[in-house]
Formats: sequence, structure tokens, C-alpha cells
Amino acid sequence: MVNDLKLVIAQVNPTVGALQANTEQALSIMEQMEASGKDLLVFPEMFIPGYPPQDLILEKHFILENQKMVDKLAAASGEMLTLIGAIHYDGADTYNGVAVLQNGELIQWVHKSLLPTYDVFDEWRYFKPGRDNEPVAITFRNGETLRLGIHICEDLWDENIDYKICDILGDRGVDLFINLSASPFVTNKYIERSNLIVNKIEKYNKPYIYVNLVGGQDQLVFDGMSMVADENGEWVHICPQFNEGICEIVLPASPDTRTTVKLPNISKEEQVFKGLVLGVHDYFAKTGHTKAVLGLSGGIDSAVTAAIAVEALGADNVLGIAMPSKYSSQHSVTDADVLAANLGMKYLNVPIATIFDGFQSTYSQILGAPISGLPEENLQARIRGNILMSFSNKDGSLLLTTGNKTEIALGYCTLYGDMSGGLAVISDIGKRMVYRLANYYNDINDSEIIPQNTITKEPSAELRDNQVDPFDYEVVGPLVNAIIEEHSDLETLVAKGWDEELVKDLLHKVRINEYKRQQMPPGIRVSSKAFGIGRRMPIVNHYRQDK
Repeated sequence: MVNDLKLVIAQVNPTVGALQANTEQALSIMEQMEASGKDLLVFPEMFIPGYPPQDLILEKHFILENQKMVDKLAAASGEMLTLIGAIHYDGADTYNGVAVLQNGELIQWVHKSLLPTYDVFDEWRYFKPGRDNEPVAITFRNGETLRLGIHICEDLWDENIDYKICDILGDRGVDLFINLSASPFVTNKYIERSNLIVNKIEKYNKPYIYVNLVGGQDQLVFDGMSMVADENGEWVHICPQFNEGICEIVLPASPDTRTTVKLPNISKEEQVFKGLVLGVHDYFAKTGHTKAVLGLSGGIDSAVTAAIAVEALGADNVLGIAMPSKYSSQHSVTDADVLAANLGMKYLNVPIATIFDGFQSTYSQILGAPISGLPEENLQARIRGNILMSFSNKDGSLLLTTGNKTEIALGYCTLYGDMSGGLAVISDIGKRMVYRLANYYNDINDSEIIPQNTITKEPSAELRDNQVDPFDYEVVGPLVNAIIEEHSDLETLVAKGWDEELVKDLLHKVRINEYKRQQMPPGIRVSSKAFGIGRRMPIVNHYRQDK
């Protein structure tokens, strides 16, 4: 029985490689919580090195320095038990571990057993799996001894794996399950985690503490939402999504004094928008950038990207540049003007007609005629890309690209044009979700910040007269998601009623445009399968479903 355990969840945001800074943050929290008489402090997985440190783990000096930080924390520990994620190197093997600290000592290490090697994870590359799954007996400052079932992130996700860590721990007798995680955000993943936790509780009738990392790291966003449930599977505490926090909770022994909370129902639009805002904010903060620049076309993609950037960085730190050509409609320029004013961001109008005419004059002199067709369209995109990169270089701002997942999947984007930049903000959300985010943003602000005309007008790149996008996004959007995120093949999609020729065409476009995606900036992952580190397709690829 857990008797009034004074628990602290440190849902905090480390930076990969910042060993000293991460350790100093942990020390500060430990000192405060020790002084206030807490019993148990739990940090997330791999807090000291940050997650994922990737090939830093192959650098011996890095893992040894990481261990020095563990020793420093151990020496500073008091009567309060501290659990913190770090790399454990035992002189022969490297483990993803939890350091158990109390009374000035490193009591023991607990090792992660299930090492994920799928999608964005590659832990078998770095770690040896632990097979030392024993409850850890700890005597707390009130004299009570509890057997703790400490395990790490993927060890919870064992339902389709024969080696079930929670079952091993539960069968060996635990009083309390504790999971330290660095679980990246995917829409509604918090619901999946909560179901797994409840399943463990229902089997063993023991309380469960789940502590997750929060913050952005390169292409990944960690959403927090640390959770504590009692032995009946009732939620005692749920930390907020996408926010750092030190959550202080008492796990009561008596049902009469127990208070419970409900698992929140968070809309997909809210999750995605806040996840992208956090991802942009932390990418800038952790790379040392403060200012962003992006092209404002008057279209939906640049409008939503601008809104995210303003929320993440502040309006004064975002510059939008309209770059109209002779093909640009007046309403596009007006929509860009209105959006910039509504967001309060910095704004410039830089027409490209003169620059474009200069290029065409040069081509006429050399080739006897100006370029036309697709080369003419791409020239405009590349002129804009050069202008934006020049402003980026001018003051060290970071250029945000504005392409969405549907267009990027199908190659409807221009290398060294609209794909130029340092961060692809909306590259993991399809065109339909872009529209949903625009409406969501206006709704939460109770104002038409993104102009209604931007939302309702027919999308167009405006690179030639009377041009509109060549896709019906209501049709191709779900198909692209099925191909990329669900790995659906031609036979499956046709069996579901999709037009065979359309499916073949999309499969072909996805396949032949891999070379573009491998040259695009990093994007922020919010789906189960994003372009980038989680999707590794060859550029040279002769396997075809579209014959």
C-alpha cells in the first residue's frame, strides 16, 4: 500500500548535448523538492543527455561526461528518492538507463529492455537491451519501504511483444509502477498511452506513474502529458500538454481522500497547432535563432505558417515578404497585407517583375527567346527563394518554408525556390488540415485574423495566367495520407473504391519526387509517418506499383 507518498513529476525540457545545463536544472529542482520534504522526484527518460542524442552516443567522451553528471547528482541527493534518465556505460556496454539516487549515492541503474527500432527510433544502434527486470526496494523518509517497478518508455508498449516487462515486474511483486519516457508527439498518442497504462493497472491493481519529456528536438516534439493513476485505474493527476511543469502530487492511501480527474478530450486541431508552435519555438531557441522570415503569398499555407511563427516567436520577430509577379492577383497581395496587419508582424512588399524581366532578357540574348512553360514558373519561385534567403542572411533570421505534406508528397514544389529554408513548418500536415488549422486559429482568437478570402478562394501558385492547383485536395489528401502514413498499396486502395488510374498517378508522383524531399529542410513531425528521419526511402527506386 502506498501511504501518502509526496510525489514530484518533473515534466521538463532538456536540450540534447547540454549535459551541464540539463544537470544544473535537475540539481535546482532536486534541492527545492528535498527542502520541501518530498519523497519521490521523477524526471523523464534520457534527461541528462537529452533525447535523442543519436550518434553522440558513439562518442566515448560524451557518455563518460554524461556519467560524471550522474555522479554529481547522486552526491547531491538526500532523503528524497530521485529517478533520472541517463546513459549508463558499464565499461563494456551502453544502456538507456535510469539512475536511482538517494542519500548521496547512486543506488543502482535500471536498464531499458525494449529498444525501439522503427520510424524515428534507432536504439539498437546504440544500446544493449536490459534484462535485469527486478523491482527496486526503496525505504522512503517516512520509514515505509516500497517495491518500485521502474521501466522506461517502450517497456510500456509491450502488448505485441513476448518479453513483457510490466508483467515480469508485476509478477515479482511491486507496489508502484513508474515509467520514465521520451515519447514523441503524434496526434492522439496520449490516448493510446493512457489505454496501455490502464491495462497494466487492471492486471496488477497497482498505482502507475508515467513521466514524459516535453519540448522540441530537431524534427520531434515531445508533448508531456505525464499521468498518475491509482490502483483502480482512476487518473489522480494529468500534466498539461506541451507545457513544462513541476507537478506536486500526493498519492493517498484512502479512497475517501482521493480526488480524480478526467482524461481531456483535445481536438486534433488544437494538438497539431500547439505541437507545431512548440516545435518552432524550441527549434529557434535551441539553435540560437530569434527571428524568422517567410514568403507571404496571400495563400492558405503561408498564412497558417505565419500564424504559427507569430505564436511561437512573437510578432516582432517574424518578417513576412510578399513578392508579387505579373501573374499575381490583386486579391493575393491584399490578403497578404491584411494577414500581416492582423498578426502585427513585420511586412515588406518586394515585387519581382523587374528581376524576372532581367532573367528573361538574358535568356533571350543567349537562347534567342525567353524561357516558357515550367522553367518560367520555376524561375519565379527561385527568384523568390533567393530574395528570402538574402533577407535571412542579412540579419541571421531563419527562413521558414510553407509547403504542406500533400504538395511535398506529390512534388508540387520547387527545389531552391519555395523549398528553400531552414525549417519546414507544415510539411507534416496535409492541405485539408491546413484549412482546419486556419479556421481553428480564427476561432480561438474570435476574430478573422486569417482573411476569409484566403480560406475560401481556390488555391493557386499564380505562376502563369489563370493557374489553379492541379489537385482536388478533398480527393488526393486522404489518398496521400493512406500512401504515406498507412503504407497502403495499389490493390488495397482500389479495393476501397479509389480510382485505379488516380492511385497509380499518385504512387508515381510520390516515388519520383523522393530526391526533392531529401533536400528539403527538416520538418516538424506531428503524424505517425513524417518525411524526414522516420521515412527512409531510396532516391534510386525501380520498384513500381504504378505500372
